[in-house]
Amino acid sequence: MVFRTGHHPEDPMTCCCPSLAPLPACENRDWTRHAIALLQGDGRRSADTHLVNPAFKGLRGIQIYLKDESTHPTGSLKHRLARSLFLYGICNGRITEGTTLVEASSGSTAVSEAYFAHLLDLPFLAVMPRTTSRQKVEAIERFGGRCHFVDHAGEIYTVAQRLAEETGGHYLDQFTNAERATDWRGNNNIAESIFEQMRGEEHPVPDWVVMSAGTGGTSATIGRYIRYRNLATRLCVVDVEGSAFYDAWQSGDMETTAEGSRIEGIGRPRVEPSFIPGVIDHMIRVPDAASIAAMHVLSDRLFRRVGGSTGTNFFGLCWIAANMLREGRHGSLVSLICDSGDRYAATYYNPEWLAEHGIDIAPHRAMLERFLDTGEYVAIG
Repeated sequence: MVFRTGHHPEDPMTCCCPSLAPLPACENRDWTRHAIALLQGDGRRSADTHLVNPAFKGLRGIQIYLKDESTHPTGSLKHRLARSLFLYGICNGRITEGTTLVEASSGSTAVSEAYFAHLLDLPFLAVMPRTTSRQKVEAIERFGGRCHFVDHAGEIYTVAQRLAEETGGHYLDQFTNAERATDWRGNNNIAESIFEQMRGEEHPVPDWVVMSAGTGGTSATIGRYIRYRNLATRLCVVDVEGSAFYDAWQSGDMETTAEGSRIEGIGRPRVEPSFIPGVIDHMIRVPDAASIAAMHVLSDRLFRRVGGSTGTNFFGLCWIAANMLREGRHGSLVSLICDSGDRYAATYYNPEWLAEHGIDIAPHRAMLERFLDTGEYVAIG
C-alpha cells in the first residue's frame, strides 16, 4: 500500500494523512516521570513497618500483634494513603507540575500529603476542623502547607472542592479515592504486609484483623485482600461515638449522618464513598472514654504514647480476645498503631481537657488493666 500526504478525492483508496509537523515536546511527561521516581523512592525507603508482639499474661493462648504505622516518615498510617493518592492523581493526569493540591482532612492525612507536596514542590492547602490538634497544624506548616479552618466537620468537603476550583487545582479527596488509589490485591499494601509478616508465627493466619474507619479505605483494602487470598481471617471494624459508619452498617442506609467524632482521624459525620460495608464481618461501637482509656493502657505497656484511634483499635481487639477466651479458643489477633500519641499531648493525654469534655477514663482503664493481667472481662455500663 502506498501512503500519500494530502487529500485526493478522486482516489478513494488514498490514505489521507496530516502534513508532517514537529511532534509536541514532553515536558509534562518528564515531570511525571521524575515525580513518580521520587514517590517510588520514598516507598522503597519506608516500604514496611514493624509488627509488634506485646505479651499480656492474662491472654493465655492468644497472640496479639500491632502493626506500627507510626514509624513512617510522617508518623502515621496515612503516609501510605497519601503516597497512593499522589500516584493516583499523577497517573490519571490530574496532578502535573505546579498543580495546587487541596485536601479535606482531620489532620494526619494532611500532614502526610503536605510532606509529599513538599517533596514534589507543589502548593498544598488543607481544609480541616478548627478543633484539629495544634501539633498536626504545625506539622503541615513545617512542610510548607497552608491550613484553612472550618467550624463544623461536615463543611470540609464543599470548602475543599470550592478552593480547588478557585485555584485551578486538584482536590485529592481522600474520602472518595482511598479505596480506589490502593491496589487491594497486593503491591505491598498494608494487608499484604501484615500477612507476609505473620508467616512463621504460631498462628500465622489471624482469627481477626481489627481496624477503625476514617475514610474506610484501609478496612476496604484489608477486607478485599482477605477474600482475594481466600483466608479464614475475619475483619472487625471498630467505630466511635458521633460516627455514621456503625449505624449505616447495621441498617444498610448509606445516607446515614451523625454529628462527628471526637477521636481525631476516625469516625465521620457521613458515610464516606470509600467505606465498603460488604467486606466487613463485624462492627462494634466504642465509647470515647474507652478509646482514650485503651490508648493510655497500651501506651504504658509499650513505654511510648500512641494516638486515640489506636486506642479504639486496641479496645476492639481486647473485646474480641475476651470472647475468644470465653469460648476457650486460641489464635492470633492483629490491629494497628495508627499514629504517635505525641500529637495529642494537649488533648487526650491532658487531664484538664478530659475533664472539660466530661470524659472519665478511670473505669475503662481499670477494667482493661484487670483484663490484660488476669483475662477477666467485665463490661462497663
